[in-house]
Amino acid sequence: MLNHTATSSGRHSLQHPQRWFVWGVAAASLLCILAAVAFDAWWVAGVPAVLLVLWLAVVDFRKVFFLMLACIPISIEMELPGGFGTDLPSEPLMWLLTLVAVAWFLRHWRTVDGRFLKHPITLALLLHLAWTTVAVVGSTDFLVSFKFLLAKGWYVVVFYFLAAYILRVERDYKNLLWWFFVPLVVTVAIILVRHAPHGFSFKEVNYVMGPFYRNHVMYACLLAIFLPFVWYGTYWYRRYSGAWWFLVLGIGLLILGINFAYTRAAYVALLAAVGIYWLVRRRLIKVALLVFFIGFAGFVLAVTKGDNWLEFAPNYERAVSHTSFDNLLEATTKLEDISIMERVYRWVAAAYMIRDRPYTGFGPGNFYFNYKNYAVSSFKTYVSDNPERSGIHNYYLMVTVEQGIPGLLFFLAFCFTVIFMGQQIYHRTPDPARRRILVSALLSFMLIALLMLMNDFVETDKIGSLFFLCAAVLVNADLETKQKKRALRD
Repeated sequence: MLNHTATSSGRHSLQHPQRWFVWGVAAASLLCILAAVAFDAWWVAGVPAVLLVLWLAVVDFRKVFFLMLACIPISIEMELPGGFGTDLPSEPLMWLLTLVAVAWFLRHWRTVDGRFLKHPITLALLLHLAWTTVAVVGSTDFLVSFKFLLAKGWYVVVFYFLAAYILRVERDYKNLLWWFFVPLVVTVAIILVRHAPHGFSFKEVNYVMGPFYRNHVMYACLLAIFLPFVWYGTYWYRRYSGAWWFLVLGIGLLILGINFAYTRAAYVALLAAVGIYWLVRRRLIKVALLVFFIGFAGFVLAVTKGDNWLEFAPNYERAVSHTSFDNLLEATTKLEDISIMERVYRWVAAAYMIRDRPYTGFGPGNFYFNYKNYAVSSFKTYVSDNPERSGIHNYYLMVTVEQGIPGLLFFLAFCFTVIFMGQQIYHRTPDPARRRILVSALLSFMLIALLMLMNDFVETDKIGSLFFLCAAVLVNADLETKQKKRALRD
């Protein structure tokens, strides 16, 4: 009884550091709110939240990691002075976690699992980053490329290395699912509610995406990419339970969101997910990719032979934007859709750029500043002025232009290592629950790899985060399976 009283007294004592901190945050919050009202500076009201996050980063950075995941679907792109841009609030949390991860590594480097660092997927990723650094050194604009490298660095540190440390057991994967899924569903619901008064028209689809998504393509593709995690997440819960129903209804909402986003790439991704799963189950990924590359190489040879590529030049007057999705589909088949033909305009420029600088490229982040000098006027469209500074709309071409042919080979080596080893890891893993996590990560990674043929959004927080995180999940699963088999042998 005395011990209990003493313990209670100690727990509720004002001398307890955490209790002092709670009271301090409460007082600071009140003062900041009053100051924000008095001086009409509403940003001051956010200071206590910043202090709380900093405190969490010190005492338990895992919570900050999951908080960052929750912020990704609702993050907003912001332009900063000096030509900088960021995603708020997700990117500042990435910066903080990068510093935390580096500090943690410096303190615990002796206990780091060397097997993770020596894993083929990790080595392939490090080679890709090493060549990116080489391309930065030879860049046509060093400052732009250096900023690109910094951003790439904190993406890899947070979503690959730190994610691998945090995401280890089933509870961690459940946290990943819910912390990302709930905000994602909220954004989908908001967008559908905003879109409904317009009759879900194709004409208004980009307008209703703001402020969470740059355009309807990124929105729909993110929904398609995360769908495998939600689908297999239903197996964690008893059928017809509250959590199960929430996930099932969420799946329906995600599919509804994809449907009314009118994004051709997302429709293809949904169908491709079924085919990819079938190929993985039957160990046919290598065969499928071989057939794809043979067909793709044949297409490129046919197009580039002689002056055949000039036949793809669009009719300037007919390649226009469409306000009806039916007209868009028809225009796509006739190569009269402006988004497709604008891609061709940039791809032709990219081909000349690669020929001019085939080894180290123009430097990461420098496509936009150089491509118009290499463009062919006969492929020009109404939107070729490109005031929004969008990219090449093919990430593989983007890497080749900015990092040279070796840069493309290193990036492809990383992607193929993840895909091929992912299939092997899936079949080596006997635990059904772990296999579901594996196939979710592998499907999401492969969908991103597929969508990169027509987009270059890997450098965005909404897509790039999942790209590296999925690779980390596969490595962790591989190491765990090998450890269990080694323990059984011993």
